Amino acid sequence: MKKQPFHNFVVDHMTFLVEPDLYKTTYALFRIILGVSREDLIYEKRSAWPGQKPASMTFASRIGLEKNPAVPNQAIIAVVQPTEPETQSSHVRTMLKNRGGGCHWQHIALRTPDLLGFHKFCLARGVNFITPILKDAEDDLIQVFSGEWMTPGGKPTATFFEFVQREPSPELLKELESSSNREAWFKDKTFLGLYGEKESEYQRGKATPFIPDELAEKIAARLKGLEVWEIGDDLLDTVESDMLEHAASVAKR
Repeated sequence: MKKQPFHNFVVDHMTFLVEPDLYKTTYALFRIILGVSREDLIYEKRSAWPGQKPASMTFASRIGLEKNPAVPNQAIIAVVQPTEPETQSSHVRTMLKNRGGGCHWQHIALRTPDLLGFHKFCLARGVNFITPILKDAEDDLIQVFSGEWMTPGGKPTATFFEFVQREPSPELLKELESSSNREAWFKDKTFLGLYGEKESEYQRGKATPFIPDELAEKIAARLKGLEVWEIGDDLLDTVESDMLEHAASVAKR
């Protein structure tokens, strides 16, 4: 197993789903307890459902900033509530119901110095993504969203990953623009685009898994009966070979 430069991840931001009864309280607690100022609020998006007055769908806030220029970093949390009418489908409402309780963490965004390299690495090993690589010109980043982390044949978990790269170079952006995988969603559309993609999945009743069920079952069979401390590098190499073989066979179909 070889660690690649694109594996140098740091947490970029996280998304927190809450029930409507908890949404405004969450906002107040962020402002008061976590010290979020109005300057720390990155965005606030509102719904516009027919026959219903506008409501806040989501807000994102910076909860910390590392000012050391040698290691610039900030911590961001986006909070989301279901705002759809009760008679209308809502994947956020379903996610909360499936998990139980009034809130849960939905996805974590990991920042990598080489998103294209990591994306190619993942595709070659069978990882599923629900979006192409997206470009957010306003926020100066590129991003992609994975399938959900779930057991084969299990119900959706409402837990997935986002991978981002900030301040992409002009050369990288040019490569993206010339790719058949290109798409440009700006900040206001990024949230709504992902929201719509997840809504479509949940209406179909089938969320895309992080890796295909067939591959997940094969990996589980390889590791059956072993504890994690008994899983050696040689076995991991075999598992990785399984992943590469599976992805290559799917590409030929």
